[in-house]
Amino acid sequence: MSQVLDDLVNLLTLEPIEENLFRGSSQDLGFRQLFGGQVLGQSLSAMSQTVEDARHVHSLHGYFLRPGDASLPVVYQVDRVRDGGSFSTRRVTAIQKGQPIFTSSASFQYDENGFEHQNPMPDVVGPENLPSELEMIRQRADLIPESMREKLLCAKPIEFRPVVGEDPFNPQVSDPIKYVWFRADGTLPDNLALHKYLLAYASDFGLLTTSLLPHGKGVWQRDMQVASLDHALWFHGELRMDDWLLYAMDSPWAGNSRGFSRGSVYNRAGKLVASVTQEGLIRHRKDWA
Repeated sequence: MSQVLDDLVNLLTLEPIEENLFRGSSQDLGFRQLFGGQVLGQSLSAMSQTVEDARHVHSLHGYFLRPGDASLPVVYQVDRVRDGGSFSTRRVTAIQKGQPIFTSSASFQYDENGFEHQNPMPDVVGPENLPSELEMIRQRADLIPESMREKLLCAKPIEFRPVVGEDPFNPQVSDPIKYVWFRADGTLPDNLALHKYLLAYASDFGLLTTSLLPHGKGVWQRDMQVASLDHALWFHGELRMDDWLLYAMDSPWAGNSRGFSRGSVYNRAGKLVASVTQEGLIRHRKDWA
């Protein structure tokens, strides 16, 4: 495991500070606010630690309420809503400076047999010979503001390899469809819950920006205000974050300064292991230009 991946695993582990109360440190990725994927992963970690091991998370729904501060830790308060015969429900509130910045609910279930079907995985080129997103960004390092350059160009715990490369500094109009291979940078322990925390973390990368593709806009343009509003994630089965996963994303709608995107996550064998949806703010701020 690389040092940056080990740091991320520790970030998602959390510190129990009281019954149903946990504290997580924060990481500064160079964005204007705390990265939403961190809060997603840590929230799922907090809720999972209050559920018996035999029940696994199958869905998570969250709302981003306030911008988080990457220089401060986050406290997670878990509400044990219900433990039924088959399902457990948990609710969590993420808190900074005495204010909620994120709230989420998750459902957990025992494994059981039932009907099965899935959509097939898209037929796209494999990840082996594709350049990573980090490699492409490093080629344009001179365009990154100096204050953000170190954070954006450093080693990453999750490697992303877009099937079709995009220039984040000069986005072009294209269909709202995106395919990205991703995996953790190193071998992870056989802790299935940890792999789900990491997927929750990674699922926030690149999803919302799919809704900007038809408009030729990107998050690095000074006249764009972009932020996650909500995020939902369904886990369909076991997955490993240290093997390649394909993130197939599309955006069927945008309007009223909001963009809606959805994603399907497949493993190398073509099994659909997770589904994601997200709506976010994509406000064109001409007064910021």
